[in-house]
Amino acid sequence: MKQEEIRELSTEDLKERLEEETSRYSKAQLHHAVSPIENVQTIKQNRKTIARLSTEIRKRELEAANK
Repeated sequence: MKQEEIRELSTEDLKERLEEETSRYSKAQLHHAVSPIENVQTIKQNRKTIARLSTEIRKRELEAANK
């Protein structure tokens, strides 16, 4: 998910996506620990998407607090 796409989402949608991505990330880690998955880059991509979502949520919280 690109940063431009993330900016277009509402705050509620961001929080929902963050929950989905977090659960997807933990499942991928678990599956990789049990038996190596074919594409390990998906774990890295999930982690980066989680960071992007968290950053945007925090940015909006700070903007709301400053207003």
